[in-house]
Amino acid sequence: MSDLSGFQNPRFARMYERLSAEAERRGTAEHRDQLLAGLSGRVIEVGAGNGMNFGHYPATVAEVVAVEPENQLRALGERAAATAPVRVRVVAGHADALPAEDGTFDAAVVSLVLCSVPDVGTALAEIRRVLRPGGELRFLEHVRSDRRVFGLLQDVITPLWKRMGAGCHPNRDTSAEIRAAGFEINQLDRVYYAPVRGMPKHAHILGSARQVA
Repeated sequence: MSDLSGFQNPRFARMYERLSAEAERRGTAEHRDQLLAGLSGRVIEVGAGNGMNFGHYPATVAEVVAVEPENQLRALGERAAATAPVRVRVVAGHADALPAEDGTFDAAVVSLVLCSVPDVGTALAEIRRVLRPGGELRFLEHVRSDRRVFGLLQDVITPLWKRMGAGCHPNRDTSAEIRAAGFEINQLDRVYYAPVRGMPKHAHILGSARQVA
């Protein structure tokens, strides 16, 4: 197993547990339903965190392999997996070296994680590796705003935000990264909402893509 010591952030994990519960009540739960609707077969979820997606998987999913590097979040994820409506297996690992064999999953899920991986291209290349040919990628990510003033503000705050938010980059153009990694986006919705009280509404993308040869 890869060394996960660089991914440990217990202070952020404690904060995220509280904030994610609030975010569910403020609209994220509905977005998770949209994100996961219609999935089937074997699914790998990358950066599963504390398992907030688990209760939203449809019964057509045979198994979810949930990869999470942070120890405290992974423990919370294991607890959530015990009550999930589908089989969920939580494993230690990170996006740059997924603990899975080539071509073994029908779909991959990333939600609120590509903002914080060290290298988006490497993470997406790993996702392509473990997907079967034509496999599907589902994504829910907050991204750089297409509104000029907000986008510039995100650029300004990113250095500080990264330090406070466990490496989160609020100004990443994630849809462009997905296309560059060899995926064809077949659905892309851009939504603005504030998942946490006191935070201004900011851009998220919600959609699906398939890997192309």
